[in-house]
Amino acid sequence: MNVQLTPELEQMVQSKVNSGGYNSANDVLEALRLLEQRDKMLTLHKGEIRLQIEEGWQSAHRNELVDGEEFFDRIDAELEAMDISAHK
Repeated sequence: MNVQLTPELEQMVQSKVNSGGYNSANDVLEALRLLEQRDKMLTLHKGEIRLQIEEGWQSAHRNELVDGEEFFDRIDAELEAMDISAHK
């Protein structure tokens, strides 16, 4: 793929390559693509977090509260399970 960059962007890409952080302009563009993917994922996660907060708020209004220690124990177990599955 051939991409036309503004002189400013071309200079920035070349500066990144010259600094030794990237091997080529293609590597810089790939990093930008990955950054865009990360930003999209963060946006999706923000929506999920907002939904969970709303669910928690509604549960509190219904007096369906969970003990703090129990909650954090459950979160720790979930994080540990995620860590174990990530290393398989």
